[in-house]
Amino acid sequence: MNQSKFKKNSLYAAILLATSAGAQAQQEASQAGNNADNVEVIEVRGIRSALTKSAQTKRLSDGVVDAITAEDIGKLPDTNLAESLQRITGVSIDRANNEGNKVTVRGFGPDFNLVTLNGRQMPNSSGLQSEGVSRSFNFREIAAESVSGVNVYKTGRANVTSGGIGATIDIQTAKPFDYDGFKAFASAKGIYDSSVEKGDSITPEVSGMISNTFLDGTLGVLVSASHSKRDSHRDVVGTDGWVRNRNADNVDKSAIDTTKNPTQAIWAPWTARVEHYDTERERQNAMAVIQFQPIESVTATLDYTMSRLEEVSQTNRSAFWFDSPEGDADVNGTLWNPRNPNDELNFWAWEYYEEKENDSIGLNVEWQATDALSFEFDVHSSSSHSNPNGTTAETLANLKNPSGSVALIGADFVGDIPSIIVDDSSLPGGGYVKENIVSDLYQQRGYEMENDIKQYHISGSWENMGSDTTLSRINFGVMRTEYQIDTYLSEVFSFVDVPLDDLDLTFIPLGDTADEFSGANLLFPEIPQYSVHQFIDIVEANGVYTEPSIKTNGIEEDTTSLYLSFDFDTEFNDMPVRVNAGVRYESTDVRAYSVQQGVLAMNYRHSQELRAVEDGVFAEQDLTGEYSRVLPNFDFSMNVTDEVVTRFSYSRTLSRASISAMFPSTTLNARPGGPFNATQGNPNLLPITSDNFDFSLEWYLEDGSYASVGYFKKFVENFIGAGTENREINDVNGLPLRDPSVDPRPGCPDSSDVPNPACLSQPGDPIITWEVATPDNLQNREVDGWELNLQYMFGDTGFGTIVNYTLVDSDESFDPYNFDQTIALTGLSDSGNLVGFYEQDELQVRLAYNWRDEFLLSLGNEPTFTEAYGQLDMSVSYDLSDALTVTFDGLNLTNETARRFGRFEEQLLSAEQYGPRYNIGVSYQF
Repeated sequence: MNQSKFKKNSLYAAILLATSAGAQAQQEASQAGNNADNVEVIEVRGIRSALTKSAQTKRLSDGVVDAITAEDIGKLPDTNLAESLQRITGVSIDRANNEGNKVTVRGFGPDFNLVTLNGRQMPNSSGLQSEGVSRSFNFREIAAESVSGVNVYKTGRANVTSGGIGATIDIQTAKPFDYDGFKAFASAKGIYDSSVEKGDSITPEVSGMISNTFLDGTLGVLVSASHSKRDSHRDVVGTDGWVRNRNADNVDKSAIDTTKNPTQAIWAPWTARVEHYDTERERQNAMAVIQFQPIESVTATLDYTMSRLEEVSQTNRSAFWFDSPEGDADVNGTLWNPRNPNDELNFWAWEYYEEKENDSIGLNVEWQATDALSFEFDVHSSSSHSNPNGTTAETLANLKNPSGSVALIGADFVGDIPSIIVDDSSLPGGGYVKENIVSDLYQQRGYEMENDIKQYHISGSWENMGSDTTLSRINFGVMRTEYQIDTYLSEVFSFVDVPLDDLDLTFIPLGDTADEFSGANLLFPEIPQYSVHQFIDIVEANGVYTEPSIKTNGIEEDTTSLYLSFDFDTEFNDMPVRVNAGVRYESTDVRAYSVQQGVLAMNYRHSQELRAVEDGVFAEQDLTGEYSRVLPNFDFSMNVTDEVVTRFSYSRTLSRASISAMFPSTTLNARPGGPFNATQGNPNLLPITSDNFDFSLEWYLEDGSYASVGYFKKFVENFIGAGTENREINDVNGLPLRDPSVDPRPGCPDSSDVPNPACLSQPGDPIITWEVATPDNLQNREVDGWELNLQYMFGDTGFGTIVNYTLVDSDESFDPYNFDQTIALTGLSDSGNLVGFYEQDELQVRLAYNWRDEFLLSLGNEPTFTEAYGQLDMSVSYDLSDALTVTFDGLNLTNETARRFGRFEEQLLSAEQYGPRYNIGVSYQF
């Protein structure tokens, strides 16, 4: 593009200069800097300003990039960063406790997306075993007030850190040189959660920032901090899972459609349960940034970012366990009306405890060596540590009626929630009185996990300063990433028989929130109330407490990356054309280790438990792997007119294998008589790669309005699934493990703390054939979809709207009747947003509805689906003065129920209700 053609469009130049969010946009703004004297500056404030800047980033980026821009510091459009991201076309979120926590982009779930902070890869850790070991960043850990913008790179770029085939999501934070001198703000909110039954219904959230420059603008200092506390409650109805062909002899299968289910497989629920969760959470975030410009050509930035999160959930549950259910299967094979005669009720107490410490320190130096040549050096060391004091993440206990003392238990899984059937007339006073309750078991489990990332990045850029060639810029760089994660999984599971005289056990009716479930009057009438820690104290006092065993696993990944890219500006038939072509080369070395005890024998401890007896000798096992990949990209955009942009992009991106899939340790999971399952990791897993094609047509107006339609196609290779093998597993002596429960000896089973020799494997017992699952790169997939987006400002009326919709499809979907399917794309779903806003003078109002279609959440022995979910949120702010603003936010205004199910919709896993949440706040700008 020649200079006269460029200057002719002053609006286009103004947009280019204004785009300051993100590394990509910063480079382009710098490129236009020499033309600043001829630029017409257009200033718009508020919601329209933020939306206009986001549209500018999308318009001027190479490839497909969407953005969120704060209208001012501390003013992202949602109270949670993930909830802001879900407003972007193609981005949807997972929720936990009625908050957004992880994101899915174009149907690819959290583990397929990479999150960076100011271009740096961030670590992650988790304490809960149910969360597993994930590379995926959890957005609940960072306060939205400290974020100035977010860029979502949906196509690959040579200079963008690899790791996301869905997207790379870059969170940007403020720096002192972003402001002209002194800048500060402070805000305070009261969070009102209508669900709270224990704790405070109103909790505080405060944040602030102060920034200033000194020494004639050569030194800048910025400090920000935030504190948030939230108490909440949720009610859950459901089951702990559905199992195929378990004890199916007493099930009527006549209604099964054998054209779809020819083997007449049936699915029975493990349990029926109702539980209360009461959660307390505190979060602190802080950031300090120092910038120094000793000479005009050099800028150095030193920054430190920290977050602290502590969350405790206390849970009580009424439930029962189906051992050998009777009943009728429906057309799919679901046992919808399970019944067990002569059984018992279960009364659980649970505590989830998670503490996380995240720290990052980094140094960045920019050097403008000549007018045309610049260099940048960036280094950071970041860590995430969960439960750093070794506190157990999950502690649970169960009480029950004496075995077989309840005449009948059952449930009807019809409608949104099941109906519970209990006949406890055989117990004097019923099943809910303490005199009819005995101890059953306790369990402790969870991770202490530490994830450390060190990155060293040297980059350079050469800019064409006036040559007639179409080549405008060359970018090059080298990066070194050292990724290490160490996990310490503690586990103990023990049946105990202890007196309950000193246990403070009471029962309460279902709470008001649970009563909002349709049919709640047919659930358990009462929920137990007791402390799991008091129960553990009683176990210890009676001398039957067993210390948890520790399993140690870890991964070290060292990746060296080289990249080179070229930018071209030219014309085709008087239409400006921009091209970016680049390539990134990566080489990764992997070392995985496990520290594990050898297995002596299997112990028949309980009618439902077959436990491995370990030898107490810890030995380390190391395995290694390596791979290299070439990741090219080509981005083409053309301004058909001053308002219309057409775009084509090709890129190859990758996502690395799940951490837990690479641990070399072997885990045994067995029940008397089977099933006998085992898993073993594979550090030689290759990364999942995707060849991505994007086509889009975009129409922009001067006031920030735009419409776009985009089509994308992804060819994904090396999807990871569980390859299974039936084989024997040997003990420490090289002999195959055997099953002592088939023909039990006298006195067995025996749950004594010291194993009963009669209940251990002996040479005459049958050899166990284990189904061993090992992750492997098994299949390829194709994914395609459409992204439709409209952002429109209704002239000077103050009204505006955003409407977007994403359609996603794959060449292979989950088949509920294919029992051998080990690979399916989790997170694949359509999604949409409808946002209306009004902004005039001091008043800003926004109403936003977000919807996500049904999707596959996980695929284990049985799948878990999340039902379609829509949520209505609103926000209102009013400027009392140029400095003082009051705000009101309402979330989940219609009190939606989040529902998950198994292989079929009638296989309810959980229905959860949270209640609406409201925030009232005030902020002051200095």
